Amino acid sequence: MQTDHVDRILSQWQHERPELDLLAMSIFGRLWRLNAIAGKAIEQVHLQFGLTQPEFDVLVALRRSGEPYTLSPTALYTSLLLSSGAMTNRLDKLEARGLIYREPSPEDRRSMLVSLSKKGLALINETMTAHVANEQRLLSSLDREQQQQLADLLRTLLLHIGKDQAEAGQSEQ
Repeated sequence: MQTDHVDRILSQWQHERPELDLLAMSIFGRLWRLNAIAGKAIEQVHLQFGLTQPEFDVLVALRRSGEPYTLSPTALYTSLLLSSGAMTNRLDKLEARGLIYREPSPEDRRSMLVSLSKKGLALINETMTAHVANEQRLLSSLDREQQQQLADLLRTLLLHIGKDQAEAGQSEQ
């Protein structure tokens, strides 16, 4: 079996603290390293299309909302877990580039709606095609069944950890 950077760290800990069960550390260490490495590879694809990660996030949120590819700024910043100020900054930049437009809401003149422009829709469609191909390339060392197993295991873990965090947040209130 090949060893990786995490194996070397675990070996050092095993030598220094042999009584510790390091299985969890091996998993989270690899998750952190994968996030760092894959995150850079994913960001590079977005940059090829002239998008930063935050810009990609906004455009893809609008795109996946379905036609007419329109959301309120509140729905956008809630789905992206941002403050309204951070969202306004992103929207200003995307609007200046002609990728989105803002218009008054027909239901409430006090609020605005954010929509993908034709240029923005074309760009995010093209970017998403490359994005998905890149993610598939990153996972190519695993066959389809292994990828599905990994997706299922990560979902189970996220649901459990998310539940624990939600419960911890409620107990602090």
